[in-house]
Amino acid sequence: MSCLTRTQMLSKRIGVLLGGLSAEREISLKTGNATVGALQQLGYNVVAIDVKQNLPEQLQEAGVDIAFIALHGRFGEDGRVQGLLEMLQIPYTGSGVLASSVAIDKVMTKQFLLYHELPTPGFDFMRPGDSAADLLQRCKYLPVVVKPSREGSTIGITIAKNRETLRDAIDLAASLDGTVLVEDYIDGVELTVSVVNGKALPTIQIVPKSGFYDYQAKYTSRDTEYLLPAPIDAESYQLVQEAAVKACRAIGCRGAARVDFMFRDGEFFCIEVNTIPGMTETSLLPKAARAAGVNFEQLVEMILLDADLDK
Repeated sequence: MSCLTRTQMLSKRIGVLLGGLSAEREISLKTGNATVGALQQLGYNVVAIDVKQNLPEQLQEAGVDIAFIALHGRFGEDGRVQGLLEMLQIPYTGSGVLASSVAIDKVMTKQFLLYHELPTPGFDFMRPGDSAADLLQRCKYLPVVVKPSREGSTIGITIAKNRETLRDAIDLAASLDGTVLVEDYIDGVELTVSVVNGKALPTIQIVPKSGFYDYQAKYTSRDTEYLLPAPIDAESYQLVQEAAVKACRAIGCRGAARVDFMFRDGEFFCIEVNTIPGMTETSLLPKAARAAGVNFEQLVEMILLDADLDK
C-alpha cells in the first residue's frame, strides 16, 4: 500500500491511539491529546481512543480507517500494536513491527548500532533467567548507568557510583523488566536529534539543572535548559546528525524518531532510538521542528501522511 495524499486522508476516520497500558500512560495522554487537537485544527475527522485490552473492538466501534499511534512504552511502542494493526489492515503512523520491537529493547538496539559501526557506550546485560549476582560481579568499573531494557522516559534508571547502589539499581531495573542493561557512564553533554521521514532536524543540547535528565527534568521541571541548535563544533554537529539518520535507517524507523547521544571531548556515543517521541509542550521533537520552521500542526500532518502498512 502507498501513503495517502492529504485530500485522500481528509476523507478517512483518523483514530489517535493514546493512554494505553504502559508506565508511560500519563505522557501518552498528553502526546495524544495534543495530536488530536492539531488534527482537528487541520480539518481531519479524528477520534481519540484510550487504548485498552479490547483494542480491536475499540477500533471497529469507532470506525477507524487510519491509526495515529501516540502510545509510549510497552503495548504501543514495542511492535505489539503495530502487529495488531497489520493483521487488521489498518494503516498506521510511525515505525513497523520489527523496527518498533528492536528500538524498544535498549540491549538489542546497541547490538544493531555496533553492527553498523555506530559508537555506543560499553555495556553488559542480563536476560530473564540470568543471575543478577553474576552481572554484579562482572561490573568491575564504576560509575555505570543501570536501566530496564524496555522502559522509556528514564523510568527505573540509576547512575550507580558504588557497589551497594549498583546492587539496588539492578534489583530495581529487574523489577520493571526481565532484561537489565548496565552501561558505561559517559560524563559529557546530552544531545538529541529528531529524524522525520529520513531527515534530521536541528540538534538540541539538554542541560538539566540537577545534572541528570530524569523523569522530573523531562516532564515537570522548569529548570531544564534546551540549547538549540546545540553549541558544539560544526564538524561534530554534522557527524551527530548523520549518525542519527544512519541509526534510524539501520533499525528501519519510519515517520518520526529521536536518537539520543552523549558527547564528550569531541566524541559522541549513541544511547538509544525512540520510535514514538513525545509530543507534549516540553517535548524535544516539536522544539526541533519549530527551529526548522515546522509548526506543531505541520509536524503532526507530516507524521500522519506517512501512515502505511507492511513496513
